[in-house]
Amino acid sequence: MKNFQEIKPGDDIKEVIKAAFDADLEVSGEWGYTKELATIIKDSQIPVNQAEHTLASMRAYLEMNMTLEKEERYGSINLSEKDRVEEKEEGRLFHKVSYEISAMKEDIYADFIKEYKEGHSKPDFDISDHFKRRKEATLLRDVIYWFEIL
Repeated sequence: MKNFQEIKPGDDIKEVIKAAFDADLEVSGEWGYTKELATIIKDSQIPVNQAEHTLASMRAYLEMNMTLEKEERYGSINLSEKDRVEEKEEGRLFHKVSYEISAMKEDIYADFIKEYKEGHSKPDFDISDHFKRRKEATLLRDVIYWFEIL
């Protein structure tokens, strides 16, 4: 499986999110690769688990698309929560959330979309084979994201 580069700590996560996604989130800290580098959710206008999913999706998109050369980029990036553990330490609340990420190389994904659009209404189009090949071309990866909730 492809190894993706972690986002290096040090940049202001709130500013990176604003620049990359034009979103204003009340967060600080880092990108959640460890408890010590947790993303701190200061305030959320949406349920915390939804905010966590949004942040994890942003991190995945940065790792798998925005920081890669065009021919290496992934698209159709989706996250599914697999597990969540709440930890309390010295009066602080942490969430350790496990996600499964599915994605496909952008060029391959575009080819599948084109194939489907051009062929789905034709009588000889094998939709089962189409989706079988799409599934085979999909990358799956498991990641952990640490959040601190204020």
